[in-house]
Order: sequence, then C-alpha cells, then structure tokens
Amino acid sequence: MKFYTALGDDGTTDLLGARVAKDDPRVEALGALDEATSAIGLARALATEPRVGADFIETQRDLYRIMAELAFTAELRPASFTLGEDRVRWLEAETDGLAEGVDLPADFILPGESAPGAAIDLARTTVRRAERQAVALAHSGYQPNPAIISYLNRLSSLLFIAARVEDHAAGRAPRRAKKR
Repeated sequence: MKFYTALGDDGTTDLLGARVAKDDPRVEALGALDEATSAIGLARALATEPRVGADFIETQRDLYRIMAELAFTAELRPASFTLGEDRVRWLEAETDGLAEGVDLPADFILPGESAPGAAIDLARTTVRRAERQAVALAHSGYQPNPAIISYLNRLSSLLFIAARVEDHAAGRAPRRAKKR
C-alpha cells in the first residue's frame, strides 16, 4: 500500500470539489487548523485535569468539522458540515467554568510554569495563527462561516484559561511578564 500519490508534485492539491494551488488561502487556513488540532492533541496528552482533556477532545472534533467545512466548495458542502453558533456558546460556557477556579494577575504572564500549561499556551498561539488565516481567507474574497472566526477567537481564550488551570494543578502561580 502506497502512502503517496504524487498528484501534488505540481504544487496543487484537492479540496472537496476543486483542485487548487497549495498556497491557496483555503489550503493555508486548513494547514493552520491542522497544526492547531495537533498542538491541542499534544496539550491533551500532557493535561492532568480531566475537564481540560475532555474539552480538548471536543475542540479537536470541532476543528475537524471546521476543516471539512472549509475544504468543501460552497456548491458541494452539506449543511451538516457547517459549524453552528451553539459551538461558540459552548466554548464560552466552558471557558467561564474553567475560569472560576483561576486567579489571574492583571498583568501579562509568562507561559511555562508547568509542562501541560506550556503545551497549552503553544496550542493557543497555533490557534491564533489559524484565526489569522481564517480572517485572511475572508479578506481574500472567500466568505467563510462567521462562526468559524468567532469560534477560533473563543478557543484561544479557553486555551489560555486551561493553561492556567494546569499550572495551578501543578502548584505553580502565574509569573508576571514584567518585573516589578
């Protein structure tokens, strides 16, 4: 069994319904989302708090739904492949729930107080890149579902709080970025 086709040797790839250049804004967004779900997977593997791990499984599944939605051409996309606003609200509720157990200074903080927290912070920055790519996709004339950009924006907040939850579970307090 081969694990390659060589079809992309000309610099193109298949989306669901079209063949496009590998530097197409949709492919850029899909690549950033793929990186984000892998980074969340690493963070999930290191997470010690069960709720954090469960939330990450849900977000990874949502990111796959987003990737499928973006991979389809508008003409071929089934309605079931559209991320709903309910997923944005779910992220908000989860973020609020996790935040109840976290005290944060009013200052910027340094990532890296615990291995799980650091992995989650890295996942957060990867999600931010995916969000920028989704915005660039919108600016390029492709009109992605607005819930996707909202979802990615909220996901970075969930990841920030989840990192602090993991730091707290490791007995580590946030370290301010600026010396006092």
